Amino acid sequence: MQSTPRPADAQPVISLRGATASLGSRPVLRGIDLTVRRGEVVALLGANGSGKSTAVRAVVGQVSLSGGDLSLFGTGFKRFRDWSRIGYVPQRTTAASGVPATVREVVSSGRLARSRFGILRKADKAAVERALTLVGMESHADVSVNALSGGQHQRVLIARALAVEPELLIMDEPMAGVDLANQEVLAGALREQVAAGTTVLLVLHELGPLEPLIDRAVVLRDGCVVHDGPPPEAVGQHALPGHDHVHPHAAHDAEPLRTGLLS
Repeated sequence: MQSTPRPADAQPVISLRGATASLGSRPVLRGIDLTVRRGEVVALLGANGSGKSTAVRAVVGQVSLSGGDLSLFGTGFKRFRDWSRIGYVPQRTTAASGVPATVREVVSSGRLARSRFGILRKADKAAVERALTLVGMESHADVSVNALSGGQHQRVLIARALAVEPELLIMDEPMAGVDLANQEVLAGALREQVAAGTTVLLVLHELGPLEPLIDRAVVLRDGCVVHDGPPPEAVGQHALPGHDHVHPHAAHDAEPLRTGLLS
């Protein structure tokens, strides 16, 4: 997929420079640079432990950087407040199935960032319905999330992020543990967002049905960027040797469900 030409002076949507971070006493990010420009679809690739999830969690404020600089939409992270511009899909976990809520209620929770006093207006409700339709879950809107399959649950998490109508969509392993049929549905939903101009940052183990959408692949190894360029070259030279691939039906250890961007 070819990127749309952009002005050379356009502010990056995400700019990480010399970013370092540790989990406990273990260094995880070792001075990475990552730039995502408006309208781009960028995939973060790498083996388990390479720092992919830590990088995106740093972008949304869940991991503190110990060094380097981060800006969002041209604003330094410490001064950035406009979180309604960002939709975030964390790693899925079976623990999320214990949430006592309907599909529509979970998706509506993603819209709260744009609502006033937690009250959903007509436009908010329309955005929720559109997000449900995008992921093919409109017929399950009043079903408890406890009754969903893993793939359906992942659709709900993505719909929750899409309900925000984000300018930037960040997804951490959106296809992990999801069967092929659900992967195709999710790829279709993402395709529509990209066509509408949404900027996307994805953490992936393998490109799968998302490959045609990817503009650039950034490959991490041991907390360092070892490739930043076209996806086919990235996969061929860096990701495959010693790379941990996940079977579409495999179980996946992941983050607990978070109902807010920074919760």
